[in-house]
Amino acid sequence: MTEPSPDLLRQWDELAAEVRKHRDLYYNGEPVISDAEFDTLFRRLQALEDDHPELAVPESPTKEVGAPVSSAFADVEHPERMMSLDNVFSAEELQEWLDKTPGPYTAELKIDGLSIDLIYEDGKLTRAATRGDGRVGEDITDNARVIPDIPQQLSGDYPPLLEVRGEVFIRPEDFPELNELRLREGGKPFANPRNTAAGGLRQKNPEDVKKRKLHMVCHGIGAREGFAPKTQHEAYDKLREWGLPVSEYTRLAATADEAQDAVRYWADHRHDAIFDMDGVVIKVDPVAQQRALGATSRAPRWAIAYKYPPEEVTTKLLDIAVSVGRTGRATPFAVLEPVFVSGSTVSLATLHNQHEVKRKGVLIGDTVVVRKAGEIIPEILGPVADLRDGSEREFVYPVTCPSCGTKLAPAREGDADWRCPNTRSCPAQLSQRLKYLAGRGAFDIEALGEKGAQDLIASGVLIDEGPLFDLTADDLAKSHAYTTKKGTINAAGKKLLDNLATAKDVELWRVLVALSIRHVGPTAARALAARYRSMQSLIDAPVDDLAETDGVGRIIAESFKEWFDVDWHRDIVRSWAKAGVRMEESTSDVLPQTLDGLSVVVTGTLENYTRDEAKEAILARGGKAAGSVSRKTSYVVVGENAGSKEDKARELGVPILTEAEFTRLLDTGSA
Repeated sequence: MTEPSPDLLRQWDELAAEVRKHRDLYYNGEPVISDAEFDTLFRRLQALEDDHPELAVPESPTKEVGAPVSSAFADVEHPERMMSLDNVFSAEELQEWLDKTPGPYTAELKIDGLSIDLIYEDGKLTRAATRGDGRVGEDITDNARVIPDIPQQLSGDYPPLLEVRGEVFIRPEDFPELNELRLREGGKPFANPRNTAAGGLRQKNPEDVKKRKLHMVCHGIGAREGFAPKTQHEAYDKLREWGLPVSEYTRLAATADEAQDAVRYWADHRHDAIFDMDGVVIKVDPVAQQRALGATSRAPRWAIAYKYPPEEVTTKLLDIAVSVGRTGRATPFAVLEPVFVSGSTVSLATLHNQHEVKRKGVLIGDTVVVRKAGEIIPEILGPVADLRDGSEREFVYPVTCPSCGTKLAPAREGDADWRCPNTRSCPAQLSQRLKYLAGRGAFDIEALGEKGAQDLIASGVLIDEGPLFDLTADDLAKSHAYTTKKGTINAAGKKLLDNLATAKDVELWRVLVALSIRHVGPTAARALAARYRSMQSLIDAPVDDLAETDGVGRIIAESFKEWFDVDWHRDIVRSWAKAGVRMEESTSDVLPQTLDGLSVVVTGTLENYTRDEAKEAILARGGKAAGSVSRKTSYVVVGENAGSKEDKARELGVPILTEAEFTRLLDTGSA
């Protein structure tokens, strides 16, 4: 084998040192780069060694598992070596692995947590340890004993010796509360749930471990006596039987196609699980096959981890600005150095309110961890505080509205949100209200977008929503968005006038939604319109009577009446009515209430309905479009790629409908 050149050696040394540094921070400290950035570094090192095999020495980071132990806990040796997993990042790479590794398989979620090794002797927990370098970990037995999911004593016909591997994690829903507690105690904010779990396991005082709200799920077995499962799945069934927590999301995949299906399914359902996950682990199910396939120096050949594109990345927080919404709420948002995450480039992220900025502990100039929550709204999880250089500065919440200059204040004492009280003529509020009333859930005015609304306000055509349905071609001629360079009305202007004429005949509940009354969304609007049948009857109804409406209640009723106590609000309704907007329900608006009293959940992809259309169809027929399955659910409608909700329905015995049966249910009230 030829000796590598000095330049090549230097390149390898630098890259290997970088990988070791960031891996050590990942396992023993606070990471300063994202998982995706580390994966890229690691793969660069692998590629370099693939091209130059003389560099692939035994002490290379590509041959190592985990990171050396670096804490005050006692070192302990694992009875059976803990290994890492090889990763793939595309369907093609996964297929290559499947082609050379015959099934059947298990498909398991890859939990984004910290590995733990548990030893049970005669059913009693005698030791718990971190993974460490795979051979030697840290003895964290006392800390493991205070994690509620970890049983101290197994039940049933347990074997005399059992080594269990699992993952410790913090549920995403618990993370904000933990950060709030951390800041109250004067500590630096946590960057993400995974690091917080890792730090929690290494607390010196078990009482401090309790505060981290740690959970654990088992995902494998090591050394054992008197226990010889034939398959991975059988092993999980026995662990569950003995009282150990096992993932409810693990599924058998008989073929390679089913394994690929599992990967595709979870790509769209990453937030359905109770823990953060970043991929799917495919394992050969028969234990005999696992033994035959064996392992490399760091990973089993019978398992592979498919890793999804990152949902969490790090980037610079360039500034914090404030936007004003349709109800006047002044919301801080982060201006970020553009970064690619979950399939799109992100440059803005919500921060909710001024208290949230303080709770997260972010400073302008910080390197921050950004996640695309639910694949839609980017959010900042927290700062990478270790990268601060002293140039960062605190965000100062504005005293006045950035749009109109009015002094900001909470609407009610104790409100976390501050609002601009200039509700009628604040340009930001009015443009957002116009955009909202033009939406599909209200008047469905396709030609009135945010830019068009802003232009109508800036040109003085609209001072509030009242004159909207009186707009003429002459009015639009004063605007820029709806005119040509010659000053004549353009195609968008003609379309807007046509849209406005059509919108006058929408159902009453849509008119109520369009008014932007706080707390009055489509569900409450439907209930009120169905009961009172006309705008005037609603205006005349006392609060107590409104509150008795099914699905309304006291808070919505009071908000409704307060809105109509404002003179210019009533003027809007009068102006719309005068312009011809329908203010009464007609008999043709009300569909047969075939689903009255029924609760229906829709899951998966339907052929003839979007998710919103299915919900609308249920509500229009008097049913409840529920988001989760319970014993009170009447039916669960299952489309393509349905997941945990279908499983839950089967578990509870809730009737499951196909799309055709759903259509029959809508028409007749019977499936």
